[in-house]
Amino acid sequence: MNIKKYGSFSGRLFNVFNYALMTVFMIACLYPFYYVIIYSLSDPHKISRGGVFFWPVNPTIDSYVEILSKKTVPLAFVVSAAKTVLGTALCIYCSSLFGYLMTKQEMRFRKLVYRFVISSMYLGAGLIPWYLTMKAYGLQNSFLLYVIPGMLNAFFVILIKTYIESIPASMEESAEVDGAGFLTMFHRIIFPLSKPIIATVAVFSAVGIWNSWQDNFFLVSNPNLQTIQLILYKYFNEATLLAAELARNPSAIKEAPKISSETVKMTMSVISIVPILLVYPFMQRYFVKGIMLGAVKG
Repeated sequence: MNIKKYGSFSGRLFNVFNYALMTVFMIACLYPFYYVIIYSLSDPHKISRGGVFFWPVNPTIDSYVEILSKKTVPLAFVVSAAKTVLGTALCIYCSSLFGYLMTKQEMRFRKLVYRFVISSMYLGAGLIPWYLTMKAYGLQNSFLLYVIPGMLNAFFVILIKTYIESIPASMEESAEVDGAGFLTMFHRIIFPLSKPIIATVAVFSAVGIWNSWQDNFFLVSNPNLQTIQLILYKYFNEATLLAAELARNPSAIKEAPKISSETVKMTMSVISIVPILLVYPFMQRYFVKGIMLGAVKG
């Protein structure tokens, strides 16, 4: 009886400690994002006097209005969203199809091709060869630059191939007896059953594509193809000049005192971070399952 009571008490004590520790850890992870948001919504002059900690000081959305009123930002946001959606879809499909192909024992030189693709994870020619290659393919100042180079990812191929190998072979054999071909089995059996790993790959791919800016920086000079990440990079480096430009804007004379370089940085950070954060909740239920099952085999 005493042992049971002691065990019950220790269990409750452990749960309390565990929840308290996880709550502190969660707050430590979420507070930086929350701080950026409330800073962007605060009056910079009020912040300079007392700072901001838990809620916005004299809340205002003037910084968002001014930033979004510049033509480059909404257009760059659309370009970034388009390249993320299209690039992620192509990456998922091509990597999945290739990963499924690598599970076929009857494919000639299968191991050689697979190892050749995997070697690309460890060997890189560098920036200059990459630049010359992209330029030779005619991808300079082209939207295709954002989606074609990332259509096949070696790391994603490993995850997807490993997951597909965990699917019972009897399902493919049954479909093959019914006359299903390679593409039919992939589209109607393998791909639908691979939702957990597909969701995992989708999160990785979307985050990587959304955050990339070097391809835009080195190979795109067309202002209509600028991405939000490159504009964020430029604004971070020129935040003070941008704030001065906004302050001199005749249509914002009354609001100019509410704009500062730090507010511009925080506002641009929110604009670039929040969209990709909204993707994760839809993929969360598949994410852990996919990454664990995809790592069972080497």
